[in-house]
Amino acid sequence: MPRLPGGNALRRFFRSGLRWKISAAIAGVSALVAIALSLVVHNAARVSMINSTRDVQDERVQSALRIYETTGRLVFYAQLDDPKLPPELKAYAAKRQRATFVQSTPHGSPTVWAETPADDGRVLSLKTGFTDRYSVLGDLDQALVAGSVSVVVGGTAIGVLIGGRMSRRLRKAASAARKVAGGDTRVRVRDEVGGRRVRDETDELARAVDAMAGALQLRLEAERRVTADIAHELRTPVTGLVTAAELLPPGRPSELVRDRVHALRTLVEDVLEVARLDGAAEHADLHEVALAEFVRRRVPLLAPDAEVMVSEDAVVQTDPRRLERILGNLLANAARHGEPGIVVIVDGPHLRVRDHGPGFPEDLLREGPSRFRTGVPSRSGGGHGLGLTIATGQARVVGARLTFRNAPADDGGGAVAQLLLPRQV
Repeated sequence: MPRLPGGNALRRFFRSGLRWKISAAIAGVSALVAIALSLVVHNAARVSMINSTRDVQDERVQSALRIYETTGRLVFYAQLDDPKLPPELKAYAAKRQRATFVQSTPHGSPTVWAETPADDGRVLSLKTGFTDRYSVLGDLDQALVAGSVSVVVGGTAIGVLIGGRMSRRLRKAASAARKVAGGDTRVRVRDEVGGRRVRDETDELARAVDAMAGALQLRLEAERRVTADIAHELRTPVTGLVTAAELLPPGRPSELVRDRVHALRTLVEDVLEVARLDGAAEHADLHEVALAEFVRRRVPLLAPDAEVMVSEDAVVQTDPRRLERILGNLLANAARHGEPGIVVIVDGPHLRVRDHGPGFPEDLLREGPSRFRTGVPSRSGGGHGLGLTIATGQARVVGARLTFRNAPADDGGGAVAQLLLPRQV
């Protein structure tokens, strides 16, 4: 199917910012209004001038007729039976009627005729060019063009100012909304866009977003408190179960009980940690850390079978305890869900943990880690789906960024978790 030449430009225009759309709309409306008014004024002035000239010409032909019939002289350059008299006036003269006529010319101003029958049966006529008034009409047209251009330029400037102001307010609202979505509960969209100074639709949008964010925050806070309270209340009986399990006599049943009790205690501690991270009350104790040395010392303790590779060392600003927690959770996730061949790579401030298993599930890559979701069945070994959630929360506390992707199949496949740490300032 053939495409119109201006199709791409039109699509780009409709995808452009609000400022330029408003400016283009105001400029277009201003141009249409200016053109319409200019045409109306031009035609009205032309008709008024021609009618005035015809009235003057009619009075002159009557005066010339009176002088001719009284003295026999022709004045005002009058003519008798002028052969150039337009056919329209000849028809009126044949009826013995006085008339005026405007004769257009291919180039230049029109000619205004007037005729009146004389008592001797002849036709007396006058003709006058419209040159003087036509030049006045040209000056009027120039003034109208200048005024129209001024209106369009002024309207466009106003459109840029109005559209720019609205666009800036909307962009500030979008930026504030992204901060709220990122977990910064102190941000209020209305304060960011200056809604307390300006009251318009943007202010209404900001208030609606703030109300929605507040309601969601209250709900999330209530859920966090419930989760934390449940986990806290479980700690006492779970601690008692751990103590009682250690007192059981040796044997296979006792080992199974102790294993399940320890798993339950780990789950309770993880849930409490998730609740603390959700509360955004955690603060990092930042130190300067040589990343390569840190990884070489921690990885053998956390995952003895993992391989450490250093492409480039870097000194980062982070909390060593939390960084160890993140690294341990990533290694545990790789060991639990991946396949042998775990590699920890230090590349400047980037810390990557890669396995050679089936990779992360699509919903995790699309939405991020979610608590109590262990992925597709191929990656659904032991665990409760809290490891990556805790790692993501701890990364947020230390100011790092944790991302997930799958390695290409031609590169061996597998899941790749990358932690970008802030460098030393």
